Amino acid sequence: MPLHLLNDRLWFPPVEDAMDDGLLAMGGDVSPDRLLLAYHQGIFPWYNDDLPLWWAPDPRFVLFPDELRIHKSMQSIIRKGTFSWTVNQSFSAVVKKCSTSLRPHQDGTWLNEELIDSLLILHQRGYAHSVEVWQNNQLVGGLYGIKMGKVFCGESMFSSVSNASKFGFLNYALQLRDEGIQLIDCQVYSEHLASLGARMIERKKFMEYLLLPDYSE
Repeated sequence: MPLHLLNDRLWFPPVEDAMDDGLLAMGGDVSPDRLLLAYHQGIFPWYNDDLPLWWAPDPRFVLFPDELRIHKSMQSIIRKGTFSWTVNQSFSAVVKKCSTSLRPHQDGTWLNEELIDSLLILHQRGYAHSVEVWQNNQLVGGLYGIKMGKVFCGESMFSSVSNASKFGFLNYALQLRDEGIQLIDCQVYSEHLASLGARMIERKKFMEYLLLPDYSE
């Protein structure tokens, strides 16, 4: 399939047009409305320098909350009260911390100021959510993502203390399960998330979860 080049028009090609590596389109902007459209269609952004790249990989790496695995070492950390956690208390701080944390498959940060500004607007609109992990009143870990109906799209996490982000993720995954979230989108494979129960599913199956009605809205 040819790579689609986006312009000012608020539009994405069908995800079936994505290349073998999942790259679907490039260009356009990362405005809040375009981001919402992307997530609704199973597409997520990364950056290549200043150019937005839009991805829809097949298969998709996901975690079903009911399949979450909490290993004994983390159970001990949770019981000891090493950390505390909150939701949506410091969204801006979490995103900015994530912007300085390198992802394993990225040479540099993919969270630039334009994207951060749009995420802050989505947070104000109730779509973007953060988890904060605290130790001695200091922010030592966290994650953020986008809620779409019955799906939570995990975007990035950071940790300045060992196990902090994992602690936040595990607790939030359990909360999402209780809220009725049926699938956590992890996007692409990572050994860390695989150890917690994440696995690959077909993109077609992933898209079906995006279409589930959310009667809580």
